[in-house]
Amino acid sequence: MAKALSEIPTGKTAVRRKSFNANNVSAPANVILNLLFILLTIACFFPLLLVISVSFTDEKSILESGYNLIPHVFTLDAYDYLFKDGDKILRGYGISMLVTVIGTALSLLFSSMFSYPLSRRDLPYRNFMSFFIFFTMLFSGGLVPWYLVYSNAGLKNTLFALIIPLLISPFNLIIMRIFFTNTIPSALIESAKIDGASEWRIYSRIIMPLSLPVLATIGLFQTLRYWNDWFHSMVFISNNKMISLQFLMYKVITEVQYLNSGIVDANVASTELARIPTETVRMAMAIIGIGPIILVYPFLQKYFVKGLTIGAVKG
Repeated sequence: MAKALSEIPTGKTAVRRKSFNANNVSAPANVILNLLFILLTIACFFPLLLVISVSFTDEKSILESGYNLIPHVFTLDAYDYLFKDGDKILRGYGISMLVTVIGTALSLLFSSMFSYPLSRRDLPYRNFMSFFIFFTMLFSGGLVPWYLVYSNAGLKNTLFALIIPLLISPFNLIIMRIFFTNTIPSALIESAKIDGASEWRIYSRIIMPLSLPVLATIGLFQTLRYWNDWFHSMVFISNNKMISLQFLMYKVITEVQYLNSGIVDANVASTELARIPTETVRMAMAIIGIGPIILVYPFLQKYFVKGLTIGAVKG
């Protein structure tokens, strides 16, 4: 009995053996998880490489052998065709970047100014306004009234027509309200009031700095919405000098499909304009369109890994 008791590990020895056993158990799981994430990364990265490869491939090579990760015949015909009107592409870039930056900044400002009061339990008619936001997610006034409202407001052929329709999203409001309610402690707000801080000072100096994770997340959502938007340019913009890059891409692809559909006159079909590289132009437009937006992720990634404990109260 005494010998058996003496063999039981105690103190640091027990801790070491427990830690050693835990590491042995978790090692296979770590290997499996690492392999899984590597495969997922490859699965996400492979289509992008394929699109880049096809954009530099000769059109005949694609028709004969299909898509390949390494171009059989390297060519810049698609980019040469697109940059014949390089000023239009640069202008479209400028419009899209301006709308995206201004729209995202205003969207974060107005969304946070709307969501933060809704997270306060002392706000009158708080539940009614929350229900009103939720109601707009289920029902809308329809496309024709929506168009008439913006047209009669004088927003046609202006940048406001590209910014205001996407400014407020009910889904984003609900996410921000939940974040403010669950993360920002009421004790912090009460202590700021005791110190004499006004509501605007509490919002700007306390709430906003503690809300960087949700602001980065919503900001990324809005950035993608504004950058990928082409519908509002098609509906409200008739001036070709004010269309966004995405709508310009849409017009180019539509023209390419029309010229290669066989509907046009035979004399037109025999021209160089009609023999444009259809598939490679699509891929080249995709590469041109996604270029700037990829640069946004590295700057916002650090806010996603911080977690939601940034607003914790130390007591």
